[in-house]
This record gives sequence, C-alpha cells and structure tokens, in this order.
Amino acid sequence: MSYYDNILEIDSDLNGNGLCIGIVMSRFNIDVSEGLLSACTAELARLGVQEADIVLVTVPGALEIPLALQKLAISDRYDALIALGAVIHGETYHFDVVANESARGLVAVGLEYDIPIANGILTTDNEDQATARMAEKGAETARVAVEMANLLLTLGEMDQSTPPS
Repeated sequence: MSYYDNILEIDSDLNGNGLCIGIVMSRFNIDVSEGLLSACTAELARLGVQEADIVLVTVPGALEIPLALQKLAISDRYDALIALGAVIHGETYHFDVVANESARGLVAVGLEYDIPIANGILTTDNEDQATARMAEKGAETARVAVEMANLLLTLGEMDQSTPPS
C-alpha cells in the first residue's frame, strides 16, 4: 500500500526464504510456551523459513531469555530472534519484575546488537487468558521476525548504495 507518490516507501516483506531465525523459549508455564512455539514455527514455515534455518533454545524462565538471545545475537548467524514465554500474574510483585525486566532485556539486546527481536512473552492475569492468546501471539511473532529481518536487510542494502538525488 502506497501512501505517497513522491516519497520512497519500503513495503512490508513477509518472504522468509533464506532467513535464519533463532527462538528462545521459556520452560516456565510450559504448556503455554509450547503453544506459542507450535504456532510460531507453523507460521515461519508458511512464510518460507526452512526448518534447517531455525534454532530453538530453551531456558528456565522469562528472565533468562534476554541472556540467551544475547548469545545468539553475538554469533551473527541470525537475521531475527524470537522470544517466547508466559508470565502469568500471581499474588506478589514478582510478576511486575519479571514482565518488565524481561521486556527491557529484549529491547536492550535488539538495540545493542542491531537485530530484530519479536517479543512473544505473554503477560496475562491468568492461564485462561494466556491459553486464549497463545496461537495468535505465536504466529504474530513469526510475522514480526520475518518482516523486521527483511526491513533491516533492505535498509542495510540502502546504506551501501548511492544516496537518492
């Protein structure tokens, strides 16, 4: 969809062919995490990402996801990364700490290592909400990862070309 006639616009590209994707999944609230993973990998396949180009790492919980993502980002092998997990509200302040710090960590890794990270860490009031959202959120993270990987590749190519006159 074009918004302007005289402005260069970069369209969304959901073609996953040739992309390498790293996924870090929390094992805490495993049923929800596995639901997210199933939807995510099915959508990656639908978008053309080959199974051989996907790496899955599991970690104990959401707070451990950013460190694993950082190690994947450092390797420079991936075009995008995906974080999957569920933080379900309990009776203590711990929910806020885990939800906020895991999100902060994802953003920090993405910006520091110049790699898109799709945030598929659900933060819900209860397990029913998480279960209801896991299929759509899992698929959404796949689309975000592919779109942002392609965007960064396109912008990188533009950096190498002659500036527009």
